Amino acid sequence: MKIEDTNIRKFIAISDVISLLNMTCGFLSILSSINHNFELAALFMIFAIMFDSVDGWVARKTNRQDALGFGKNIDSLSDAISFGLSPAIFLYSTINTTSTIIQPIVILISLFIVICGVLRLTRYNVIADKIETKDFIGFPIPGIAFILATYYLSGLYDMHIALILSLIVSLIMISTVIYPKFDNIPVLAISVILIFLLILPIKITILTINIPALLLLIFCLYYLIINLIKNYIS
Repeated sequence: MKIEDTNIRKFIAISDVISLLNMTCGFLSILSSINHNFELAALFMIFAIMFDSVDGWVARKTNRQDALGFGKNIDSLSDAISFGLSPAIFLYSTINTTSTIIQPIVILISLFIVICGVLRLTRYNVIADKIETKDFIGFPIPGIAFILATYYLSGLYDMHIALILSLIVSLIMISTVIYPKFDNIPVLAISVILIFLLILPIKITILTINIPALLLLIFCLYYLIINLIKNYIS
């Protein structure tokens, strides 16, 4: 390969721009967490998931030719920021505003999210072309960002439960539990509607509970748990 062949314009495609938008949302979520604007941080994580869910579709629709794997790498690096670092900073920041939990535990679990996320993404890249199944091996990494974001936005957020959830989900990410790619169109359509309702300035609540956020959280936890159960009874 010649030096002139390394011009970034020869590598980047429309789908990669969408991956960068995913990463941008992750970065903005981190900034929002640092500034203790946790609702905005949670929303940016959800936006990142939305961009991540369409970059592959756009690559297929535009017939992306990517023999060198540029798109796969930019997608993974973006995911590491949006779904590894971003939820870790979110978890740490939401708990660091209080003194009720020993800080070393919070730091270790936050770091564990990042470590498991990077391991999950690296394993996926290594085995993607070497394994027959098209399903996910281990819980998909965007899931931990989605769980923490919707849990916080639901109005039910409890720091202790958030820590336990993060630890469990991180472990399942690097497990060998099979998670089928989610293609239930009616549920996907309902989820899109719920996300739209979630980002509206007018909140749909009962008492202090945000209903769209709670339903999205329940959907994700159901997907997490039901496939975990199937793995151990099959």
